[in-house]
Parts: sequence; C-alpha cells; structure tokens
Amino acid sequence: MSYPDQVYFGEGGEVSAQFRPANTPIDTGEPDNGIHYLATTETTRGEFGLYRVLMKPHAGGPATHFHRRISESFFILGGTVRLFNGDKWVEAEEGDFLHVPQGGLHAFRNDSDAPADMLLLFTPGAPREEYFEQIAHITAEERTAFLDKHDSYFPNQL
Repeated sequence: MSYPDQVYFGEGGEVSAQFRPANTPIDTGEPDNGIHYLATTETTRGEFGLYRVLMKPHAGGPATHFHRRISESFFILGGTVRLFNGDKWVEAEEGDFLHVPQGGLHAFRNDSDAPADMLLLFTPGAPREEYFEQIAHITAEERTAFLDKHDSYFPNQL
C-alpha cells in the first residue's frame, strides 16, 4: 500500500477547509429522523461521502443489500442500531463500528424504543444525496433503474 497520487500541487497551502456547525439544519428528512450531509462527494472531490443519520424509535431501515462500486461504514454515535453484517444481526451501540466492502451484504435499522444516531461513510465518494432524498418517492416502474444508478442491489429483488 502506498499513498494516493498527489492532488495538490501548490507550494504554500490554501484556505479551503469547510466548517459545518453542529446547529446546521438537517439536509433531508425530519429533525428526529433524517440525514445531515457532513461531507458530500462534491465537497471531497470524490474521495468519500460522510453522513450523519438520525433515527427515531422504531424507524426501521433498508432491507439487506450490497454495493458494487462503493464501500459503506457505520459508526454508532448514540442509541442502539441493529446492523446486519451479511451473516447475522448485531446490536451496535455507541462507539461500535462496522465496515462493509464492495459486495458485502448489509442492512441497518432502529428497532429500539429510543432514538439512534450514527455516521455513514461511503468510499469512494458517490452522490448519495439524490438517493436519500428520493428513495421513498420512486415508483415501482422507476425502481430498478434508480437503484442501479445509485449502486444499490437488493438480492431478494434481483
């Protein structure tokens, strides 16, 4: 393993950091059940996408799925999130972490009586915002093309 190719070729550095205060409003969904776009693939130049997911009690989650082009990682900030690691469901709590490489079956859900809060990391970056904003509103006719566009494959629906 080695460092990636050089991206910045300047000599003195530059002012380019992006600060996002904790009180920034949620980007999609509702305050107790939605997603904060912390670092999108656009802001990271395609390196990664980082999202904070807030889940109300019994919010459920996506069915078992996999990605062909991106990995997905989960870090639990608070509450209990059920994570499917491709083999079994685990009760993940604050500080727990799960990394799922490309092709790895996974799912997540909040089945508890309390809210949950976690970070989702996608690498390399992918424009997941459209997925988060529209998945609940697509029609059955649009579903296959939409999921393929967003690198999301559900084995029980293939």
